[in-house]
Amino acid sequence: MEAGFVFLCIGFAVGAFLLGGVNCAIIMSRLLYGSDIRTQGSGNPGFTNFKRVYGMSPAAVFVMLSDIIKAAIPVCIAMIVFDRTYGVGQFGAQFTGFFAMLGHCFPVWYGFKGGKAFMTGFGTIWFVDWRMTLIAMAVFLTLLFTIKYMSLSSCISAAICPIILAIIGTESYWVLIIAIMAALLVIARHRENFKKLMNGTESKFSLGKH
Repeated sequence: MEAGFVFLCIGFAVGAFLLGGVNCAIIMSRLLYGSDIRTQGSGNPGFTNFKRVYGMSPAAVFVMLSDIIKAAIPVCIAMIVFDRTYGVGQFGAQFTGFFAMLGHCFPVWYGFKGGKAFMTGFGTIWFVDWRMTLIAMAVFLTLLFTIKYMSLSSCISAAICPIILAIIGTESYWVLIIAIMAALLVIARHRENFKKLMNGTESKFSLGKH
């Protein structure tokens, strides 16, 4: 493996991990409400819990968009750089996005205790394959507004992404492998939600506060 390629991977992995760890749910809860979202609601520092606690406000929309954009920016850059230097833009996007997701889940800035990476993953998949993204988004929205469980909708739509990639094809098998790892990460981070679903205590999604 070429040394330049290895260093490029390391650089984007570190950069995406650090940027992914910047959590606007924590920042906004402290700035606007004088509290820490990690001590409110489910304790998860992500869009869903932020909206559930503080309502569907402009701040909640900002939190959601920030989780998407903090992945989309490094992923877009990686796609361009990897494509122009080694002709593997899809790999660069999937690889970098996975590390942004890891950064969101295990942020170095907050004691490695972060969110569940679904929105960060959503900011990634647009640059991996837009066809996969449209299908996954359609499945997610359909489930969200029928069964109304954000956790289950997120996990199912995440799980079908590598399945779709396997059907439509990728530039290398590494893209599919990392896509599977990303889907498993999202599902694993929702394990407490599965327990609540089994117990019948999982909150349903709504546009207002819980």
